[in-house]
Amino acid sequence: MDQNTEILDLLTQPDIVLVFVIVFATLVGNFLISRLLNRLEAKVEATRTVWDDALLASIRKPLRFLIWVVGIAWAADVISLRADTGFREMIDPIRYVMVVGVLVLFLISFIREAEKRFIHQGVDVTTATMVGKLLRISVLITGALTVLQTLGVSISGLLAFGGVGGIAVGFAARDLLANFFGGLMIYLDRPFAVGDWIRSPDRDIEGTVEIIGWRLTMIRTFDQRPLYVPNSVFASIAVENPSRMRNRRIYETIGLRYDDVEQLKSIVDAVRQMLIDHPDTDTDNRTLIVNFNEYGPSSIDFFIYTFTHTTNWVEYHQIKEKVLLQINNIISEHGAEIAFPTSTLHIANPPAEP
Repeated sequence: MDQNTEILDLLTQPDIVLVFVIVFATLVGNFLISRLLNRLEAKVEATRTVWDDALLASIRKPLRFLIWVVGIAWAADVISLRADTGFREMIDPIRYVMVVGVLVLFLISFIREAEKRFIHQGVDVTTATMVGKLLRISVLITGALTVLQTLGVSISGLLAFGGVGGIAVGFAARDLLANFFGGLMIYLDRPFAVGDWIRSPDRDIEGTVEIIGWRLTMIRTFDQRPLYVPNSVFASIAVENPSRMRNRRIYETIGLRYDDVEQLKSIVDAVRQMLIDHPDTDTDNRTLIVNFNEYGPSSIDFFIYTFTHTTNWVEYHQIKEKVLLQINNIISEHGAEIAFPTSTLHIANPPAEP
């Protein structure tokens, strides 16, 4: 009976009862928050903005963690009032660190969700990824410095040490830093983006950009091999970006026989008019040239210089094929022929017939 009485007296203590009330209130608070967020979800999905969707998707776990942090810290305060230990002095720093951690978790999750939704809406992948990475790094560094200051670490001394140590680290990790700043320059200058077809006349680099990281850029070559290029390389080479071409050029030289020199003018005029009327060539905004060019060793040559509307590689070759076949038809309609390499042997003094 004495032991049961002691247990009953302990359970009926006001402090213990208050702790149970706090834990119960924390559970109820989590339940109510979950119900409220579920109701808000239907209303948020009906809007067209990105921010509310990202906010709702990123706030669920951090908000529930925050309620538990506040509840447990409150219960710890109540218990520490009764216990004569040094635990009470640790409650406030721990609570502050946990709140900062929850806030950092929320901000990182919010940035990631916003980044995904902006990319889904068609925003440039390279820009969205770059901004998201910079914001997440900023949040992590700010949160870490705040926690260190709370724990009594001198931020000014840490920054001073970081400045001196940064010099040593810079010499030891020159290539790593060069790649980092090379990636930063790619994000800022944007010579290419994810999905672009690029090539370098200076290096054997050609393919489609798949990933632009802080250290490496991954390019998928046309034979489907992954090519990993350090970002610092792009600071010292020329890079072509055919994906940003406005048009593709058709530049061909066609040779006629010398026997067809009388038909040359009419053939050139007919080819020029055909290209002007062709629906796939851009003669309004780009240069069109069809002219007699030169007397070749075995042909009289004229050239065509025009641009297609499309920049698609496959469509371009289909259009070029149609144009060349139409030129062949025009030449045939005028009774002329395309020349092929020939040689004429001239004998100054032919031998006498026997």
